[in-house]
Amino acid sequence: MASLQFELQYTDSHSKARAAKMITDHGEIQTPIFMPVGTVGSVKTITQQQLKNDVKAKIILGNTYHLFLRPGLETLEAAGGLHSFMGWDRPILTDSGGYQVFSLANNRKINEEGVIFQSHIDGSKHLFTPENVVDTQRIIGADIMMAFDECPPYPSDYGYAKKSMELTHRWLDRCIHRLNETPDKYGYSQNLFPIVQGSTYKDLRIASSEWVASKNTPGNAIGGLSVGEPIEMMYEFTALCCDILPVQKPRYLMGVGTPWNILECIALGIDMFDCVMPTRNGRNAMLFTTQGVINIDNKKWEKDFSVLDDGFDCEVSNYYSKAYLRHLIKAKEMLGLTIASIHNLAFYLWLVKQAREHIIAGDFSQWKAEMVVRLQHRL
Repeated sequence: MASLQFELQYTDSHSKARAAKMITDHGEIQTPIFMPVGTVGSVKTITQQQLKNDVKAKIILGNTYHLFLRPGLETLEAAGGLHSFMGWDRPILTDSGGYQVFSLANNRKINEEGVIFQSHIDGSKHLFTPENVVDTQRIIGADIMMAFDECPPYPSDYGYAKKSMELTHRWLDRCIHRLNETPDKYGYSQNLFPIVQGSTYKDLRIASSEWVASKNTPGNAIGGLSVGEPIEMMYEFTALCCDILPVQKPRYLMGVGTPWNILECIALGIDMFDCVMPTRNGRNAMLFTTQGVINIDNKKWEKDFSVLDDGFDCEVSNYYSKAYLRHLIKAKEMLGLTIASIHNLAFYLWLVKQAREHIIAGDFSQWKAEMVVRLQHRL
């Protein structure tokens, strides 16, 4: 059982963009990569076969908080872990539940031991600690597990952000200790990524990046961004963290973002992304395309019988018309949600693959500058 391997293959001469190969026991991932979010063991409205064949997903996310509550650890362990339970034989990353607990502001209490929170399902009380969150992710069976952290809201005052970051660092040490004293489950390697915090304070972000880098884990994540701060600030702090986090380890920017956000952050040195935007926005009639953004609800598409997008290879996008998808969405037909979600996710996976090809070809920066403008255009 080899731990996660990461091999840097190409770097862009005009930016910090990189193309690499990441190998887990469930398969190889070429970066930059986008990871569809499968919160409760499913990417909403899409089958695992569609994820593989239409979306071409290489790795997906599961959510520790949600899976812990339902179906629960007993069921997941009896199934042999989430891979077996959901029929997915490629890598899975689980977040630690820290962000979900953070979003339950009125139903949680944070102390040194961990977080006491109330289930959003039935109101029952539970405790997450750095130790039991590692144990939980072991049972879920993630290839990549996230360390338990506290995600401070934006804006946070300096004092709170500093105390929160220091707590996250102490929790990280406990996560690493727990990881080292427990075996991998299900016969494959499970890898821990720590999370950089520090809100929007430069000295805190530097301190947290240095602390995380010193732990020499298989990869590193940047959290606490894309939580309401101005977009330029997100780019500034992403760049700052990337300049400190090790070059020879994958860098994961959590919860980002739009297609243009992703391209800008690839240029800053990020390798891995996840976001609910392609599926959530798709279910709300917003399509991301190679020519710009479409609100398929608009009447202008009512008799537009051209395909959703012929600018990239996706059977769903190249087959169904804008008029038909608009009709399905208006009629509240579930098929409409599936088509929109597959289209958006396939587009995201195509986009990061294109980014990789342009990094390798040596013209990434020029291509990115053109694409960022085009992708934001409202059709």
